[in-house]
Amino acid sequence: MTSVNLLFHRLGVGRMKSTYLLGLILAVFSVTGLCNPHTKEAKTDDQTQEEQLGGINPALSSIYTSNADFAFQLYKKLASEKNQENILFSPLSISTAFALLSLGARGTTLNETLEGLGFNLTEISEDEIHRSFQQLLRSLNIPNDDFQLSSGNALFTSKHLELLEKFQEDSKLLYSTEVFPANFQDPDLATKQINDYVKKQTQGKIINLFDRLDKSTIMVLVNHIFFKAKWETPFFSSDTVKKKFFVNENKTVDVSMMGKDVFFTRIFQDKELFCTVVELKYMGNAIALFILPDIAKMKTVEDALSPEVLNKWKNSLQERQIQLYLPKFSISGNYELEKILPAIGIKELFTDRANLSGISGQTKNIKISKAVHKAVMDVDETGTEAAAATGINFVLTSMRFPSPIVINFNRPFLVLLGDESNIFFLAKVNNPQNEYPLEEKEEGAADKSGVKGNS
Repeated sequence: MTSVNLLFHRLGVGRMKSTYLLGLILAVFSVTGLCNPHTKEAKTDDQTQEEQLGGINPALSSIYTSNADFAFQLYKKLASEKNQENILFSPLSISTAFALLSLGARGTTLNETLEGLGFNLTEISEDEIHRSFQQLLRSLNIPNDDFQLSSGNALFTSKHLELLEKFQEDSKLLYSTEVFPANFQDPDLATKQINDYVKKQTQGKIINLFDRLDKSTIMVLVNHIFFKAKWETPFFSSDTVKKKFFVNENKTVDVSMMGKDVFFTRIFQDKELFCTVVELKYMGNAIALFILPDIAKMKTVEDALSPEVLNKWKNSLQERQIQLYLPKFSISGNYELEKILPAIGIKELFTDRANLSGISGQTKNIKISKAVHKAVMDVDETGTEAAAATGINFVLTSMRFPSPIVINFNRPFLVLLGDESNIFFLAKVNNPQNEYPLEEKEEGAADKSGVKGNS
C-alpha cells in the first residue's frame, strides 16, 4: 500500500501577547480493494434525542481517568526515546481523534484502539465512551470571556470515497465533525484547501501545513485544539532578567527568567517523589501545574506519573507564600504517531490487518498510512495584561508569615495544562529556548537547587 508523506512545511508562530498553546493531529488514509461492509444498525432520531435528554452521562468521570492514563503512558514512551529533548503534545487532541476514528473500526482493531486509549471495555461500553467525548467536547467549546479554548474535527474526503451514513452521522453528532469534499487528484488544490482550513482554525498560527499531498490520499482527518489565556496573577516584564538554566550537570543556556517576588499560590512539596508542584491559574477555570523535580530526580518523577499521582498532587496543594522564578519558553512537538502508539497497544490500526470497514462500504481495506501530531507552546509574562489580575499581586507583611519558599525553575521541569478534570497539554521543558547555544557551566554559577526556604 502506498504510504502518504505528511510534510510540515512551515510553522508560523510569532510573539504572542498571551499564553498560547496549540495541538494539531492529522491522519491520512489510503485505500485498496472493494467489499461489502459490516455495519451496526443506526439509531433512530428519537433514540438519539432520548439519549441526549437523559442528562449528564455518569461515565464522564471515567473518561477523565482514562484520558489521564493515556497521557502518561504516551509521555513515558516519548520520554524513553527523547530523554534530553523537549516534549510537548496534547493528549486530549490525540485521544479525541482516535476515538472518532474508532467509530469506523470493527473487531480487534476497535477493541485494541479503545483499550490503547486507556479504556477498560469491561467497565465502560463503546457507546458510553463516545457519549462522554460528546459531552466533553461540548463543554470545552462553550464561549468564555476569560480565555479562548476550542476543539474541533474535520474530514476531507475524496469523491471516490463514499462514507457510510452511520459513520458520517455519528461523527457529526458525537464529535461535531465537519465533512468537506476534496479533489486529491489535484494535489495542489487539495493541499491549499486543507492548509486554508488549518490556518483559519489556528487563528493564523499554522500556515502552509502541507507542502503537497499525494494523489493516493483518499481522506484526511484533522483534529485541533486551541488554547489562549492570561495569567490570573501576572508576571511583570520589569522583573524578568537573564539567568542560567541548567539543562544538565555540564550544560547551561541563558534564559529570560520571569519573577514574582512575593505572592500566594498553592504548592505541594512531594517528599516521596522528590519534587515540588506549583499551581498557576489562568483567568477562567484553566490551571497549569508546574512540576520541578529535585536534582537528578526527573526520571523518578516521570516513572511515577499516573492518574493516582496527579490526584494526590491536586488534593495536597496548599496555599503558601512563595518567590517564583519561571523561564519564558517556546517549545514544540512533532510526532509520527504510527511509530509511537503501537508501543502502548494501538497496533493493528497501522497494519494491513486494520478493520476500518465501518467508514466506507466501498472499501476492502482502509489503512492509516500516516498519523502526525504537532503542538506548540509559548509562555511569557506579557500574557497577563488583564487589569483585574494586577490587583492580586499584593504584598503582606512578612513578619506575620513564615519566610517565603523560593522556587526556581532553573532546570528541566514538567507542565500539565488543563482544568480540574482534563489534561489539555503535557510538556517537558528540557531546554526553554532551543535556539540558544549550549555552553559549559560556569564556575561559581548560581545555586541550582531550585527550592529554598521553609516548608
